[in-house]
Amino acid sequence: MKIKRLLALLLALGMLLTLLGCSGTDADADSNEIYNELADYYKQKEKNKNTTISSFSLPYLQGLTLDPITCADGTQQDIGQLLYEGLVRLSLTLEPEPVLAESWSYDAASYTWTISLRSGVTFSDGSAFTASDAVATLRRAQSSARYAGRLSQVSSVSASGSQTLTIRLNRPNSSFLSLLDIPIVKSGTEGQLVPTGTGRYTYVAASGSEGAYLTANTAWWQQQKLPMDRVNLYTCKNSDTVSYAFYAREVQLLRCDLSNTASTGTVSSGDFTDADTTILHYLGFNTTRAPFNNADLRRAVSLGIDRAGCVSSFLMGHGTAAQLPVNPASPLYPKSLDAVYSPDSFTSAVTAAGFGSDSEPVSVTLLVNSENTHKQSAAAKIAAALSTSALRVTVEAVPWSNFVSRLKSGSFDLYYGEYKMTADWDLTDLLSTSGANNYGRFSDADFAALLTAERTATDDGHTDASAKLYEAFCRQTPIAPICFARSSILTTSGAIEGLTPSLTDPFYNLQDWTIHFS
Repeated sequence: MKIKRLLALLLALGMLLTLLGCSGTDADADSNEIYNELADYYKQKEKNKNTTISSFSLPYLQGLTLDPITCADGTQQDIGQLLYEGLVRLSLTLEPEPVLAESWSYDAASYTWTISLRSGVTFSDGSAFTASDAVATLRRAQSSARYAGRLSQVSSVSASGSQTLTIRLNRPNSSFLSLLDIPIVKSGTEGQLVPTGTGRYTYVAASGSEGAYLTANTAWWQQQKLPMDRVNLYTCKNSDTVSYAFYAREVQLLRCDLSNTASTGTVSSGDFTDADTTILHYLGFNTTRAPFNNADLRRAVSLGIDRAGCVSSFLMGHGTAAQLPVNPASPLYPKSLDAVYSPDSFTSAVTAAGFGSDSEPVSVTLLVNSENTHKQSAAAKIAAALSTSALRVTVEAVPWSNFVSRLKSGSFDLYYGEYKMTADWDLTDLLSTSGANNYGRFSDADFAALLTAERTATDDGHTDASAKLYEAFCRQTPIAPICFARSSILTTSGAIEGLTPSLTDPFYNLQDWTIHFS
């Protein structure tokens, strides 16, 4: 009955989205009720607890590399989290924690990081981990599709002896350490299908009738008690067969986007645990022309966004409302600057900005990518809430190529944006005058100076500099953050307890898991 009810809800939702189209009108009470009921479905309130499993298996795309620098598939990446470790890892609050790095220092004058490596660490084959291994991995990462962007600020990487790593940057960044959670592999093994790592498990190739699997790394320097000695690898051909393998309980863990209703069949057969991400959803302004060259109006518009409602309705609850461009999970997020959502406060702020007193409403368009129905629906909801006697907002949905070209040419008033931030919360690309993703052409000398100060400040001074930057952000509101998306880790219903997945590692604090083996 639950599945039939869910299918009916999805059908009704699809019909409503078709009716809404791109008109810019909000969903009515019935559509909101459907969205909320779908969100409740995903909360999975009733679970079959203490299901037992005979073994623990992960999906595996056989024949594709497990090299963490070059593999592109999420399935392989998750396996890699058990095989490899980085200099640091990101905590549940998205801050760097030492792993292969033991300590570090930053010289703000020369933009230089000096990192002391942990002694006594060996790879799974028993050989010693040294600075040369870290140098080789980071240099490869500089030219890789996955890590080139975050390492574009690196001018050189070198080793001083076997235990010291020196990284010089071409611009200030006192938070650069947050970007060094890049998995390290043994130099000289990177050409192998499965390079050698220092992680919790080691890879055992298929032999005869037995498939490939992971076994606990007896040389692991952390020597923590793990909940399973063996992890089976279940061979899948592609992402579709990965989802089916989970549904059929052939595998016990799967990364999934639960904000997408297409995942319904998979999630119905498991538990989910969300992890915070750096993926920011926001409303962008064209700050070079009226009416959004007015900072007071931009601030007013930010007050008119029902962020919690957008997360609940259009991300199915898999997101965190945010009014600033830093995830609220981070200790840097200044909660004191948050404003309570209120339509009345929005209307008052629009009036105070000088709009709506004695003229026709100002008509503006909200540009959105037509291929993404979730964003179209969110844009429609936001447009309806922002449309008042002073402002008339119409949604314009266009294909992706047109969307990008319009942003680059500045042919828009508002746009619904998504941007994957780096874990150092660097706003340079998004909001600096020369930033490649500063589509709104925002430019302010005082803000630029605060951005530079935040990138340069160290220790307690960095916290103060961040606070000043975010205060200036609230005054200027160059963009209006909506939320940060959350990723989800699915596990076999009732079989595993204690999951606390991080941004990149579904096995974060694996030693705290309880697995109900039969």
